[in-house]
Amino acid sequence: MKDEQRPLPPLTQAEGEFIDRYLAVIDSLARVNPTRAEHTYAALRAAQTLVREAEGLRDALTTMHSRGETEVFSSTLLRAIRELDGARRVQRLAIPEEGR
Repeated sequence: MKDEQRPLPPLTQAEGEFIDRYLAVIDSLARVNPTRAEHTYAALRAAQTLVREAEGLRDALTTMHSRGETEVFSSTLLRAIRELDGARRVQRLAIPEEGR
């Protein structure tokens, strides 16, 4: 029997955009990680994408704030991040230990 993903917790559209942009920032930053990057051009492209994704993250948070969504429900957002493989994605930001 194949493992099925649990459904994402209910999120507002802005919260969904916030999570999507947050994870996109992490993915872009991981591609810029100097301990993992292989070519300057690829790192440059990732850095350019990082700027766009960070702007999108800012815009999602601005939308949330302007709609009166003043609280960040960390436990709900954490569940969504975990379901979207956030833990693995964040690990790509880490600096490898010596000897690896």
